[in-house]
Amino acid sequence: MTRYVGIDPSTKTGFVVLGTDGQVEQQKEISSKKKQDPERFIDLAKQVLDNVSPSDFVCIEGFSYGSKGAGVSTQYGIGWILRAEMHRRRIMYKEVPPSSLKKFATGKGNCKKDAMVLPIFKKWGFESDSDNIRDAYVLAEIARSLQGDVELTAYQTDALKKVAK
Repeated sequence: MTRYVGIDPSTKTGFVVLGTDGQVEQQKEISSKKKQDPERFIDLAKQVLDNVSPSDFVCIEGFSYGSKGAGVSTQYGIGWILRAEMHRRRIMYKEVPPSSLKKFATGKGNCKKDAMVLPIFKKWGFESDSDNIRDAYVLAEIARSLQGDVELTAYQTDALKKVAK
């Protein structure tokens, strides 16, 4: 049975699992107590992927290539270790550009994180105080849409064009 998993990689990684019926089975923010890198990255990846099975379909948020600052290398480190481990474990995944995630949730590819709260709640009835979990939820909905028979709006169909390739 395929489950749909959304992963928003970060030092506080958002993680959501939807069942085949679209119901939330798991939602959490995963962090590591390890202080040194790459041990922290490896620990995060292990914690995340210990909750994923090879029959799951995963969508992971893609890298924000326009970002700047000290945190960018951390984001890339966590992101690449997760991808390498999914590949090693033969877990199917699709990368979702940040703009496609936002567009799928709101119709706009460039909105602020807090501007996503209401559209996510209105569309799916989902809410969380964590923007990492909210992003992971939308990623899980994208995974479900790519794999299942889900009714989509025109802007959601358009958002998926950059993902399905």
